[in-house]
This record gives sequence, C-alpha cells and structure tokens, in this order.
Amino acid sequence: MLSFSISRFPSTSPSFPSPPSATASFHLDPYTTNSNTPSHSFEHKALSDVKVGNFMRKSGRRVMGMNPIEIGDGGKKNKKKGKEKIYWVCSNCGYTAGQWWGVCRSCTVAGTMKEFHETKTSEVDGKVNGFMVLEEDGVGSWLPQHEGEIRPLRLADINRGLNHQHWRIPLSGSFGNEVSRVLGGGLVPGSLTLVGGDPGVGKSTLLLQIAAMISEGGNDGELSPVLYVSGEESVEQIGNRADRLMIESDIYVYSSNDIEDILKKVRDISPRALVVDSIQTVYLKGIMGSPGGIIQVKECTSALLRFAKTTNIPVLLIGHVNKSGDIAGPRVLEHIVDVVLYMEGEKCSSHRMLRAVKNRFGSTDELGIFEMSHSGLQAVSNASKMFLSEQHLDSEILAGMAVAVIMDRSRTFLIEIQALCLSGSTGSRQVNGIHASRADMIISVLIKQAGLRLRENAVYLNVVSGLTLTETAGDLAVAAAICSSFLELPIPNDIAFIAEIGLGGELRMVPRIEKRMHTVAKLGYRMCVVPKAAEEALGTESLQNMKVVGCRNLKDVINTVFPKLMKRS
Repeated sequence: MLSFSISRFPSTSPSFPSPPSATASFHLDPYTTNSNTPSHSFEHKALSDVKVGNFMRKSGRRVMGMNPIEIGDGGKKNKKKGKEKIYWVCSNCGYTAGQWWGVCRSCTVAGTMKEFHETKTSEVDGKVNGFMVLEEDGVGSWLPQHEGEIRPLRLADINRGLNHQHWRIPLSGSFGNEVSRVLGGGLVPGSLTLVGGDPGVGKSTLLLQIAAMISEGGNDGELSPVLYVSGEESVEQIGNRADRLMIESDIYVYSSNDIEDILKKVRDISPRALVVDSIQTVYLKGIMGSPGGIIQVKECTSALLRFAKTTNIPVLLIGHVNKSGDIAGPRVLEHIVDVVLYMEGEKCSSHRMLRAVKNRFGSTDELGIFEMSHSGLQAVSNASKMFLSEQHLDSEILAGMAVAVIMDRSRTFLIEIQALCLSGSTGSRQVNGIHASRADMIISVLIKQAGLRLRENAVYLNVVSGLTLTETAGDLAVAAAICSSFLELPIPNDIAFIAEIGLGGELRMVPRIEKRMHTVAKLGYRMCVVPKAAEEALGTESLQNMKVVGCRNLKDVINTVFPKLMKRS
C-alpha cells in the first residue's frame, strides 16, 4: 500500500480548521482486495479548495497536483477537453488567416478582420462534415455504390465510348446559346456550378430559366424533372415568378434549409438537375455555426459536391456577394466548385453580363450578354453595337464624338466617346468613364506632339451608356473626339478608331486587333483607323467593303482623316 498526503499547513490535530487549509489523501493499492481497505479512495477536507485538473490553485498560489481524477467515476480519467481553434476572417472578402492582421492581406481593407472560434472535440464519433452526410443510412444508402475495389484507370480508357457531342446537357434557343457560350458548350453532368452577383441583378431569374430549359430538353423531347430548392423564398413566391416568366415546365419547387432534408427529397424525385438558392441559407446538422457561417458554407458545399459526383446530377448554387463584389464566405468555396459565374449589371441599365471566373470544363474567355425584360432575361441579338446611340451622318451636333472598339473577354463592343472643348476656361478638366490620369496623358500628348492649343480650353470627356473605359485600345478614339470638338468638325458614324497612344504621339498595336477589325467590318463601318503596323501585318482580306487607314502618329490621323471631313462639309 502506498499512502501520501498533501497539506499546506502542518496539522497537529484532526480537528484543524478547514478554511485555511486543504488536505487530500490518496490510497493506492492495486493488489489488495481486502474489503476493509478500499482499493481507491479520495478523502478531502475542503471541497471548495480542491480543483480537478493538472494544477490546484489556492489563495492565489499555484501548487502542483496529481493527474486529474474524476470524483465518483471509479478513478477513471476525464475525457480530453475540446481544442479551440481561432480563425481571423475578413468581413469584406472572406479571407481567412491564422492570426490577426490590421489590414486584410487579400482586399487590403483595414479593420475588417474578425475573430471566430472553432471547437474540435477529441472524440471521433462527434465529428461531422459534408462528406460524412452521404454515408449515413438515412441519406446516402440509395446512392450508387461501387462494387469491389476501386482502382486507378488509364486515361485512354476513361472516356472510351463516350459521345462528347451528347455528353453535355444542351441548352437550346438564343438564351440557351448565350449560357452555353459561357459554360463552354452546355451543362456538364455531375458538375457543381456557383452563380454570384449583386442583389437584384437577376440570379434567381437566370437559374429558374435555366431549370426550365433543362426540364424541356430531356431525351426524345420528354420532360425531365428539375428540383428548385429555395431557402429564402416560399413556394408561392417562386410560383409567382414562374407565372410572370411564363414557365410551364416540369419543375419541382421546395422550400427548405436543411441539406439532409433536401437530399432525401432528391431521392424521391430523381431530378435531372438540382438548384439551391442560396448556399448561404442552408445548414448541416452537427456543424457549428448558423447558416451562412464560414464552416457551414464550406461543409454544405462539400456535401453537395459529393452528391453531384456520386449521382452525376448537376447542381447549381446561388451565392451572395459582399460589398466588394466577391462571393461571400470563405475563399475555399470557389475552389470546391467546378464553375464560378458572375452576373453583372448596372442599376440604370437593363443589360446583364454573365462571365465565367472559373471553368473546369471550358474557357473563361467568354461573356454572355442579356437584357432584362418583363418576361425575364433575353439574349441580345447584336451585342457589339448595343452601346451605340442613334446618329446622323455629317450632323453638326456630332462634333466631338468618336467610336472606340474595346473587348471584354472574347466579346467585342463598340462604344461612343464624347469630348467637349470650351474656350475661355483654362485648366478645367472633367472626365466620366475614363481614368483621369489616362485622360491627362492623352491631352498632354495632343498639346505637345499634335500642336493643339488645349491649354486655353476646358476639356470634358464622357463615355456613353455609363461604361468605364479600362483598356488602352480606346486611346485613339479619345484623342479623335478631342480633336473633333476642338476643330469643330464632326466625325461620321461609320468611322471607328483602334490604337494605343504613346508619349511620343505614336500609335501602338493592341491585343487581338484582327478580331476587332472583323467586328467593325461586319457592322457595316466604312473606315477603321488603326496603327500602321496593323495595316501592314493584317492586310485588308475578308474585311468586306471597309477601308483600313494606317497611321503612324497623331499628326497622320489629323492630316488623313480631318481633311476629308472638311471637304465633305
């Protein structure tokens, strides 16, 4: 038998007062089975002064103690406490870091790092994640099971016998062609697609129209069910939108926030596609945090990814965005999914643009153009000239207006640049839709290299339709508009300008100038002013009746273009 005692003060009498002292006595005799002597006992004189743990604290002083022993548990040790992990998450862009930063390392915004705590239990049975949901009997037992051992496959044997023309789910019609352009040719079975955008831009309308198109495009023309799940709206609200869009397809509508409940309903319907609106409103039981939290969003997306890959049913998600325009939640959300689409649009415009930021099944160099109407989103037939206004040839009111040819992804657009030179107001410059530093550079080059006396004029620049000119291909159109306003000579609406301007007044090449010139020719323009190098390298083949005028610098542009305009006037 081994016996020892711990006491802070010497005890001379068994009736020593308990408040100022604490005495613990342990008797350990694993080999003794005598009933008169207990094999394990724990005697204490002051329960209020005994702390179960690695340390005992009394009167502000720490005293080393024994290993923790749970009282009344037969000497069994306590279970390990859960470890708490601290995350610092940016409330602006969702960037996650292991320590605090004064400025977010992703979006460079100060004071947005917030502290989050995640408790991890040591028990394996208590862990729940998105991939374990489908392993439970109530949810994942109906999913296809792999027989035997899964082995690596040769790359040449994976797609053997697969018809790539009918592999993707087709989206027909002009609207479907625009969506298919962005997706890379259609919707891939078993894919997980995330659609983000500002509130009210039309994300729910877009996916409801896509769901109707998938339902109508089944095999042999038969209707295929599509399940549309909303965690934000009731089924009556979704039905009201479907009536407004005149959708009468085989779409099942369900309102729920529980991922497990949603997957059980999918088992009963066996749809051709699943739409979840939105990923920030659903939750997974057993996961810490409320819907929309970082861990909930990650695990719910993981569960839907496992579901899509196992059943070969495509899943389309709607994601909220934060004030910076990025999808809310952890950045890992965009890494989990297969396709990330952003829907953009100005509040004062009815046009909507759908662009791919990530696409595992196609190029991200595509852009879909739509117009929002009372009956939903409609594809724009001629997107290249949708930003052009009505013009009248050789009209005096067009002085100071030039057409620039810009590109966004693979799409080419023609936009109007307006300039106004007002004499008598020196040094005043106002720009709208053009970077101020770029506009100042172009004006300075016109003063120095072209000899225009713009110091005595106030210059105003504007991009029509509220667009923002971000690439240098519109430099020549800006300079031409300023020259037109300063010389008071209007530019006809059948002349376009494509070039970058250097500090020496020279005209420089821009990327994909050949595609820009072909777009201008298809729209019926009579003349296109480009750098001399472009005229010599590309020639004029397949440009229909359009004349290509190559210029080396701004003086060549003024001498070759504006004298012809003066003869017309």
